[in-house]
Amino acid sequence: MTRLQSALAAFLLATTALNPAAAVLAADADAADDSAADWRPHKPIVLAQSGGFQIGGKILHNPRNPNLTLSCDHGYVEYFRPWNPRRTSLVMWHSSSTQVWQNRWDGGEGFKDKFLRRDYPVYLWDGPRVGRANWGCNTTFYVPSYQDQANFAAWNFGPSYPHWWPGVQFPTRNQGAWEQATSARYQEFDTRDNVELHANAAAIAADSGKLGRRIVYLTNSAGGLRAQLTAIKSNTTHIRGMVTYESIGYVFPDNIGIRDSHFGGFGPIVVPLEDFKKLARLTAIQFVWGDHRDETYPYVRQSQLAAELINKYGGNAEVLFLAKDAGLRGSTHIAFADMDNDKVAGLLDRFLWRNGLDEY
Repeated sequence: MTRLQSALAAFLLATTALNPAAAVLAADADAADDSAADWRPHKPIVLAQSGGFQIGGKILHNPRNPNLTLSCDHGYVEYFRPWNPRRTSLVMWHSSSTQVWQNRWDGGEGFKDKFLRRDYPVYLWDGPRVGRANWGCNTTFYVPSYQDQANFAAWNFGPSYPHWWPGVQFPTRNQGAWEQATSARYQEFDTRDNVELHANAAAIAADSGKLGRRIVYLTNSAGGLRAQLTAIKSNTTHIRGMVTYESIGYVFPDNIGIRDSHFGGFGPIVVPLEDFKKLARLTAIQFVWGDHRDETYPYVRQSQLAAELINKYGGNAEVLFLAKDAGLRGSTHIAFADMDNDKVAGLLDRFLWRNGLDEY
């Protein structure tokens, strides 16, 4: 262990009594050398296979001519399988676009390549009607919404455009980085029907075995709610865990008095208790929050309640605040694309190691 790691362990140990998540990080500090030994920052990426496929969806027949069909509402997966893969697959599920997993804000290395270097199979997921799976079975409308400036605050770059948070993990003087970030978005359909549509397709993908048989979802924003529901809809044990970066929306059991939103795309979604217990059967779940997220923020409170309930039924869920628990300041809504994403990746390393999800 280096002096820096020893100091970090001492600091985390001192904060153990105040914060359970800090206690976990303290216990993991001694394992940092072992985790780092499995990869090198400039280790070549050697792939056995890469490609893509559609999955799920349905076929519509033209009511006027049944011989004419439309294949639609499928999901799309782009995959990268290392030459010497670990057993756990990382399925990267966006809310804005797959681009957020591919690069850091300044164009540097993103999570996709970072974890390919660590020998994890990586799968980039586009849900139905989004990105490369945008052929829908229903009529959709696109109306320009002029929301670049709204993205700024929604992604937690600052309180309002163009006022950056001090120390934010974004290259604030790089106008090109800002333009790349806000122009990379896909059209979203944040409705309850769309959440169900995505979860249905993702459950088919998970159960197919084509994503591997030890899946950990990495999600962002509204993708977190869809992944939770996917784990409930899945009929296999292929889904082993999830790490949600600022999940907007949560699933709850029907025995605690929470009302289902029914129509909105951000939850809460209420399911029968026995279905909710499927989340407790996952190996591990981590709900991650960036900087400037007060514990009174409604979705932070929902994440804490969801974790408490999952654990009540025998699960293994935790809430991790990157600032107060891990000392990472300036994290945005999309921390895995931040300028310090090496450190964010290190926290994911520890999560996977701690829960036995890093094995070859």
